[in-house]
Amino acid sequence: MTTKPTPKPRPAGKTADEMGKQQREISVSEFFTKNRHLLGFDNPRKALLTCVKEAVDNALDASEEAGILPEIVVKLEAVGEGGNPAPAVSQATRFRVTIIDYGPGIVREVIPRIFAKLLYGSKFHRLRMSRGQQGIGISAAGMYGQLTTGKPVKIISRTGEKQPAHYFEVQIDTKKNEPIILEKKQIEWEAHRGTQVTIELEGKYQKGRASVDEYMELSAISNPHAQFTYHAPDGEIKVYPRTIQHNPEPPKEIKPHPYGIELGMLLKMLQDTKSHWLAGFLSADFSRVSTETATEICKAAGISPKKRPRDVVGHEAEKLFKTIQATKLMAPPTNCLSPIGEKAILAGLFKQIKGDFYTAVSRPPAVYRGNPFIIEAGLAWGRGPEQAALDALNAQKAPLAEGESHGGDDDELARVMRFANRVPLLYQQSACSTFKAVLDTTWKNYGIAQSRGAPPAGPMVVFVHMASVWVPFTSESKEAIADYDEIRKEITLALREAGRRLGVFIKRRARAHAESKRRDIFELYIEEVVGACKRLKGGKLAEGKLRDQLTEIAKKVTGGMKTDELLDKNAGPHGLPHSIIVTAEGIEGEVPVEGPVAVTEAAPAAQAEAAPEPKKAGKADKKAKPKPKAKAKPAKKSKPAKKKK
Repeated sequence: MTTKPTPKPRPAGKTADEMGKQQREISVSEFFTKNRHLLGFDNPRKALLTCVKEAVDNALDASEEAGILPEIVVKLEAVGEGGNPAPAVSQATRFRVTIIDYGPGIVREVIPRIFAKLLYGSKFHRLRMSRGQQGIGISAAGMYGQLTTGKPVKIISRTGEKQPAHYFEVQIDTKKNEPIILEKKQIEWEAHRGTQVTIELEGKYQKGRASVDEYMELSAISNPHAQFTYHAPDGEIKVYPRTIQHNPEPPKEIKPHPYGIELGMLLKMLQDTKSHWLAGFLSADFSRVSTETATEICKAAGISPKKRPRDVVGHEAEKLFKTIQATKLMAPPTNCLSPIGEKAILAGLFKQIKGDFYTAVSRPPAVYRGNPFIIEAGLAWGRGPEQAALDALNAQKAPLAEGESHGGDDDELARVMRFANRVPLLYQQSACSTFKAVLDTTWKNYGIAQSRGAPPAGPMVVFVHMASVWVPFTSESKEAIADYDEIRKEITLALREAGRRLGVFIKRRARAHAESKRRDIFELYIEEVVGACKRLKGGKLAEGKLRDQLTEIAKKVTGGMKTDELLDKNAGPHGLPHSIIVTAEGIEGEVPVEGPVAVTEAAPAAQAEAAPEPKKAGKADKKAKPKPKAKAKPAKKSKPAKKKK
């Protein structure tokens, strides 16, 4: 008979006292140190972009709030490790990022906390549109630089010409989330006002999509009132001049809307209010609640309007909350927003992207969770007349084998540009409500090819901007917009309107091409008809006169030189609001006033290509001027066309 082995005693676990001693408080800085991917620092290439983006956003916000036209310089330099010379840009793993703005500057007392303390800022509780919101971005960039290189953040700031310039070197104490000042002094600085921030960090520079170069290009499109000077690590210098000489209308701060709060927030507001009466609290601490409406809400909830707000707790507070949600109120005011505007979107797309058709749409204000927002959309379609002619020439020169193609319009997918409060969003595209709305739009209805679950195919750029007092980002890195039903609906409606305009343009162009082919067929038989008529007349016939008459008839039947206009009296840009049409004959529509073209100092070839653009715009302006006369007197519309022939 075998005896069972006696089981070994299990090790004693920890007692509650021992586990309690291991508990400790962590700071927000310590949390994000271990979870820096949440802030956009999950790989070196993205970290470099995030650092630039956060500093530029702060500079734009500060300049606009002070009423100063933004002028920003961005410098990227590759640096070596341990005092060694900098390697080639493609091999460099460490960069020095310097952002200079000539805005209002920062007062000396708050400089260390702004750049070395997470969640420190003045924008979190304000209900007005701004790029920064949480007070994390620039301090997180400094923290990432400190973690990867050990270098402090260097700041120079000056608030006026008669004020001294202050120099700081700061680091962040991650355990306490407090700044550590390594050096502070007054220095001489050539700028009479503004701020300069320098951060050294591990990164990787690579051109292309989702790069610093693309971010600067898109920022120039969404901020036409700002001037950017970009010094790339490879020595290239690009200047993006401002095309609008005034700041956008400054947004105003509003109070929270009753529809946008939860019960817990209402309880907190009841305790923190300075109002002595409940009715006064409702009308003073919320927007769109008048004194009469506040009194009606109190009576409907069965609470005295003169009751102290602090005494409204428990069941009464819950009943008050439900009554507020059931009361019909006006939507919140929209003067807290500063949208880009259809003309500015059109100008940005027309200047930066070559195409045949441009349009811009702005939706009426809408609301989600009590927060007002505006959706703006734009489309650019085509490659431009010059590129189309070049593609046709290449197609003739290079014959294709069976199964090959020239890579036509259907071989590429549309590019989607996403913006939130004028800031480009370059990562997490598939998680963004904007991109999902682009996929959900049935582009085939507008004559554009589209595969299931994919963006539309063709040479097209889709521009979508959301302006809101509180953009619902999916994470602290602010890279994608959360998929609220109200937001998705507004984006879809804006894209549909832009798609309808593009569909009209594509159909008109198709009809024009069809009429052009008909004209070619007529012209093939004109010589035969002239020869037959000559034989019938016994050789006594003015061939040239008859040939000209037949050619004139063929052109008239097929629509003349501008077939799309003569086939449809509503054709042309006047039938498509906020649109531009580019043809080989010229540019028509709401052509923006052409500002200075972006200058690239290290690439003279790029300057040579960019130089003729203002001349084209000048011709377009001249052609656009007679348009109102053509509208008023349609009978004279065909005369200029005959003169051109």
